[in-house]
Amino acid sequence: MTSPYADSPAPGHRTGAVGTGGERTAYGTSDPSELVTRAVGLARETQPWWASIGFAGRRHLLDRWRQELTAGMDDLAAVVRRETGKPHGDAMLEVGLAIEHLAWAARKAPSVLGRRRVGSTLLAAHLAATVEYLPYGVIGVIGPWNYPVFTPMGSIGYALAGGNTVVFKPSELTPQTGQWLADSFERAVGSPCLQVVQGEAEVGEALCRAGVDKLGFTGSTATAKKVMAACAETLTPVLIEGGGKDALIVDEDADVAAAAQAAVWGGMSNAGQTCIGVERVLAHTAVYDEVVAAIVREAGQVRAGLDVNADLGPITLPKQVGIIREQITEAVTGGARVVVGDAPGTNDGIGADSLLTDPERTLQPVVLVDIPEGARIQVEETFGPVITVERVADLNDAVASANAVGYGLGGAVYSRRHGPEVARRLRSGMTSVNNVIGFAGLPELPFGGVGDSGFGRIHGADGLREFCYAKSVARQRFTPPVSMTNFQRRTRTDGIFRAAVTVLHGKRPWRS
Repeated sequence: MTSPYADSPAPGHRTGAVGTGGERTAYGTSDPSELVTRAVGLARETQPWWASIGFAGRRHLLDRWRQELTAGMDDLAAVVRRETGKPHGDAMLEVGLAIEHLAWAARKAPSVLGRRRVGSTLLAAHLAATVEYLPYGVIGVIGPWNYPVFTPMGSIGYALAGGNTVVFKPSELTPQTGQWLADSFERAVGSPCLQVVQGEAEVGEALCRAGVDKLGFTGSTATAKKVMAACAETLTPVLIEGGGKDALIVDEDADVAAAAQAAVWGGMSNAGQTCIGVERVLAHTAVYDEVVAAIVREAGQVRAGLDVNADLGPITLPKQVGIIREQITEAVTGGARVVVGDAPGTNDGIGADSLLTDPERTLQPVVLVDIPEGARIQVEETFGPVITVERVADLNDAVASANAVGYGLGGAVYSRRHGPEVARRLRSGMTSVNNVIGFAGLPELPFGGVGDSGFGRIHGADGLREFCYAKSVARQRFTPPVSMTNFQRRTRTDGIFRAAVTVLHGKRPWRS
């Protein structure tokens, strides 16, 4: 297609993909490294055109993509449901939020990234300065399977809005979702600014080594370390969103009913397969019993299944079922009590299939109390429809407990008086007050973690700048009367400069 925003037409292409079965592709090869190299090469060839059309041109084309996504919401949600098993309504929510973020990124990119003047100082009054944020070039994105639209689009949409092209590797569990996104972009834009490469771990490894200018990864912390190691070979910068073990704190003055509802939705939605999901509830001792009772009522109404009326879908990653069961079994063996879930009144372990309505993939909600100290379920990511409820003496105890784990992604606080204060004390990138996961739906807010949850940010102004580098320019407006940046200066010049610094900065603003 010929863009009204550029003198040259957008390069055309055929979308290539490595199939999970190793079949030949549109590029004529089944070798992962060769395909990734070709995809990155085509993205690099296209990137100068994409950057040259400017913010207005990119917004025009990204808006066309947004309209294409909106028109196909039901179809895309059906693909997501088919690949992940999540309820159609949950898939629609994910798609809708991704569209909202894409619209924000395209609209806000000029004001966030565009050239602006910055101030000078008296010592550098002869200089005029500007700063702007320029695209890295080609961005690699490795996406997860649990939110195969919303999560990768937090990198893809923001990177594209900043003038980059993207090579996207979706999870091998959700290849059709990734291909749908790339195909919809091609229909709307007609340019290979978004390439998709399909396959398993070797394709992601090849992408890390393919010469992309930055790579965004979402997945487990263990895999993130491997991604970083591969990218370190070429000093490729990375953005990492790892796992989480998010806590929801319930203060003694909280709305307990609302907190319980939030805990169950935050912990059970998407079958608990949410990096920012609630895995631990830390309830003030004054309301602990009330909180447990309310959570039991809420969770008791939630049903997992494979039918269209189920509240929760299956566990998408089959091996995760075993991890979830192992954590529950260890906790119960150590003295924990199951207050929601199929554990037949014993504390001596849970049978292999007792929590599963479908022995392969479907896990009913589980709520545990009286967790033994040091249990894996307290510190390791569970990633299933399981929440624990723990008693804390006060807010200080709650904050200390929440901060004791290595992860630091999200969290929530329910309190009428102390919410913002407690939120600031939590070592996490994001916290909701009197709501759960609210920060994910606000395009203005940066999204990311600290510690074992990773670093870097998607979403918001930080997310746009994440995929660009700061370009600073200082221009001399006039010849300064005293110049320090040459070899012709004399002792008298040095004395004038020292006197000027002393006048500007030498007076103490306080008394010793």
